[in-house]
Amino acid sequence: MAALLSVQLKSVLRKRGNAKPLGNTNIYAVFTTSQRQYSSKDGGSEYLHRSIVPTMHYQKSLPRLPVPKLEDTIRRYLAAQRPLLNDEQYSNTEKLAKSFQSGVGKELHEELVVQDKKNKHTSYISAPWFDMYLSARDSVVLNYNPFMSFNPDPKPEYNNQLVRATNMVCSAVRFMKTLRAGLLEPEVFHLNPAKSDTDNFKKFIRWVPSSLSWFGAYMVNAYPLDMSQYFRLFNSTRIPKAKRDELFVDQKGRHLLVMRRGNMYVFDAVDRNGNLVKPTEILSHLKYILSDPTPAPAFPLGYLTSENRDVWAGLREKLLANGNAETLALVDSALFCLCLDEDNMRDHIHISHNMLHGDGHNRWYDKSFSIILTKDGQAAINFEHAWGDGVAVLRFQNEVFKDTTEKPLVSPDSQPAAVDSASAVHRLEFKLDAELENGVAKAKENFDAAVSKLTIDAIQFTKGGKEQLKKKKLSPDAIAQLSFQMGFLRQYGQTVATYESCSTAAFKHGRTETIRPASIHTKRCAHAFVHEPGKHSVEQLQGLLNECSKYHGQLTKEAAMGQGFDRHLFALRYLAGSKGMALPSLYQDPAYAAINYNILSTSTLTSPAVSLGGFAPVVPDGYGVGYGVHDEWIGCNVSSYPARNVHEFLQCVQKSLEDIFTVLEGKPIS
Repeated sequence: MAALLSVQLKSVLRKRGNAKPLGNTNIYAVFTTSQRQYSSKDGGSEYLHRSIVPTMHYQKSLPRLPVPKLEDTIRRYLAAQRPLLNDEQYSNTEKLAKSFQSGVGKELHEELVVQDKKNKHTSYISAPWFDMYLSARDSVVLNYNPFMSFNPDPKPEYNNQLVRATNMVCSAVRFMKTLRAGLLEPEVFHLNPAKSDTDNFKKFIRWVPSSLSWFGAYMVNAYPLDMSQYFRLFNSTRIPKAKRDELFVDQKGRHLLVMRRGNMYVFDAVDRNGNLVKPTEILSHLKYILSDPTPAPAFPLGYLTSENRDVWAGLREKLLANGNAETLALVDSALFCLCLDEDNMRDHIHISHNMLHGDGHNRWYDKSFSIILTKDGQAAINFEHAWGDGVAVLRFQNEVFKDTTEKPLVSPDSQPAAVDSASAVHRLEFKLDAELENGVAKAKENFDAAVSKLTIDAIQFTKGGKEQLKKKKLSPDAIAQLSFQMGFLRQYGQTVATYESCSTAAFKHGRTETIRPASIHTKRCAHAFVHEPGKHSVEQLQGLLNECSKYHGQLTKEAAMGQGFDRHLFALRYLAGSKGMALPSLYQDPAYAAINYNILSTSTLTSPAVSLGGFAPVVPDGYGVGYGVHDEWIGCNVSSYPARNVHEFLQCVQKSLEDIFTVLEGKPIS
């Protein structure tokens, strides 16, 4: 089955371009949902729509994520190492890799394959990947949680904070109800929508048994994606525990968690019969919260969710012992978190800082996701990363944006329902002692110190974009990635470890695979453009761009098929650790540590719902590069700590893009 999928997916990727994730472990599907047409059939006020095909219809028959051949993994690993090492270093790394391949690596690989065959309900990477996230002890803020901001509502009056918050809550609940009723359209990539995205095909495929449904879709060039992560979208929280956190889901929760000024409130957004509370009642409750004169608490508990996970785990135990168990249970089981901020946003940089980290007191970073709404109606999603890779978050964001802009349930003229919001809304109060108060104060201190070091800057390159690159038969993503390689070489004279994530959601319980954009081709091309433009003709430079594009396209196709090297080597290392083995020498090689020290962490996303996205660098001396290649322009939203100069880097990227597009126009670089 995987072989069948491989042939077809390569065709998909050639025809469709390469949209990838955003976020530290990078979040989004290789199949962009930006042009995905969701069912517009009105599902009534309770549902977004009523899909003909049940939501999880394809899940049972999804192909399994393949375990790559060990020799392929080692070959790809060495190819990725080549541009990062000198000849002596490479020779040493090659010896260690070949020794691993014929020795302990071979034994571990054979055992991994046996384990994988015994666990056909999942993928070989799923459990180790969950464990990696949940065992990490660093703060989730900056280190893991990314953000995606919504585009404004096209109707300016609907961007009022109260109106937009109410509509987003209503649409979010409708999404949840549609999902849980099995009425949400399955996530399917349609290569030929005229055949597969039709009522006739859907009426046919719904009667094909679930165990065979994937094959039915495949026959008409449609590719269902894994939806196993969706159940953790709602009523879900990451619970801090010593050494390893837990993911908690309680679908019985009917209430929403709302934060304002660091105060926490709950009210039911779903009634006892499982229906959406009347939108005008939700409007009334949110208006009540926005007008509540209660001052900010002296010790806002949200700061604790930004702490080191072991520290937070210890403080949570003290909170429970202090009589806060029921209150914390309300937080953990809430549908999701709505953060109502008091600031107006000045510009995109201010939005990025606010949505990525904010000032800490008005967030609960452990919720599966939070919708943040500023005073002037700017909206974004900030989400915890352990439970999933954001394919579900992006689908949710697209649906909420579409629903709130096309079928809003309240308008600027809507009057709040005549209900007693004072009794329906409960402000949560926590019992704190001196030790807990000190813990919150310390968490605030650590939070402020961490976020104060982060700088974000952005550029818009307006001299060309996707359309121009496609006309030249170049991969837009490859050219964007090349500009980062050129930019870093121009700034620091180096080629460094670079990470770009690719979703493997085409497979059951697929997570992500890494594309390694720094290659011998980008190194050669960047050197020619930056250091020796006069020594090469325009035609030679165009040839170098073509080589980069072809090779990047190959890497992307392989990653989408689960044929990278990063996840396989990670799983083998995890297996060795679980058996108590000594760490194989491959993993002790400084070159292995260096290639996993990703100075350039990159991620791309385009969607009609999303304005911009961002994340912090994954290492202290790195860059977090969020970018989008649009039809006529290219945007970059980049973060750094003091060890790097982000403003200078973006100037270098801008110059690199100018040079590339100059050469594509057939002109020499000045």
